Amino acid sequence: MHNGGSSSSLGPGGLDLTQAFFRPIISAAPPSPTKRHTKISVIGAGNVGMAIAQTILTQDLADELVLVDAKADKLLGEMLDLQHAAAFLPRTKIMADVDYAVTAGSDLCIVTAGARQMPGEARLNLLHRNVALYRAIVPPLVKYSPETILLIVSNPVDILTYVAWKLSGFPSNRVIGSGTNLDSSRFRFLIADHLDVSAQDVQAYIVGEHGDSSVALWSSISVGGVPILSFLHKQEIFYEKETLENIHKEVIDGAYQVIRLKGYTSWAIGYSVANLARTLLRDQRRIHPVSVIAKGFYGIEGGDVFLSLPARLGRSGVLGVANVHMNDEETRRLQSSAETILELTGQLEI
Repeated sequence: MHNGGSSSSLGPGGLDLTQAFFRPIISAAPPSPTKRHTKISVIGAGNVGMAIAQTILTQDLADELVLVDAKADKLLGEMLDLQHAAAFLPRTKIMADVDYAVTAGSDLCIVTAGARQMPGEARLNLLHRNVALYRAIVPPLVKYSPETILLIVSNPVDILTYVAWKLSGFPSNRVIGSGTNLDSSRFRFLIADHLDVSAQDVQAYIVGEHGDSSVALWSSISVGGVPILSFLHKQEIFYEKETLENIHKEVIDGAYQVIRLKGYTSWAIGYSVANLARTLLRDQRRIHPVSVIAKGFYGIEGGDVFLSLPARLGRSGVLGVANVHMNDEETRRLQSSAETILELTGQLEI
């Protein structure tokens, strides 16, 4: 199936139209062998995978975009649909196949594929099915792209990032989960909405599990460089802790609300993951709350666990974890979040 969408060789004789259409200039050197070519592979062509692919294309983040899925017909249809938009997009070679060989040489592999929870199914059983699925996904990605960065999006993202790390044998800096990058965006939006400012002027993080045990770092929130809680205290402006908890609850319930209304989430996670791809591949050294190996940070001990911490990201993956201020309560909640994830990962056989 794999089709780049264009070819300069046409006709029964294989006429090379490029050579016929363009004449070289005098004394020209051959193309540079060191020219940088960026390749991104997206594993899973469902709603999330295609939203990510579409956003990557519109933001001109890759020279080559590869789609992989088990459903050949849907995969071909999605590839053709994107290729037909070529006149409206930056030039990107788009390929697709059920064979992982098409991902060879990828700079970034984004995994969105995952088993869906069936009605009444226990969370642990769902995890076992996802581990089996990842056994079929991760090894071929490693085989064909041994220097790639793995970016895990499938849920439960923290546990599956750990699974991908164990299966890949990669150093921990090259296996990252999308984690609470989107949760933090929702958090920033809600705070900005309350204060009538741009969300880009709000510095605020959700950390820990991408789920119900996530932690809102209220003590380190700032707007336009002004620490919010310190400002309220100095101005003797009263606020109720319950108000803060309700905003955090809105963050947690945000995805559930979207799923209830439209059946799935796609656009926000598409922008979130494309945002991560930009930081990684363009070596922007930005700080994102993403799922990384957390042992040794903020008193988290007891085993290897992946959860979201504010991490500096660049071309080699995770460059370090920011020493963000947390008060005692936030630290305790983060440690409790880690214990929640460790309890589940301890029951997996990888």
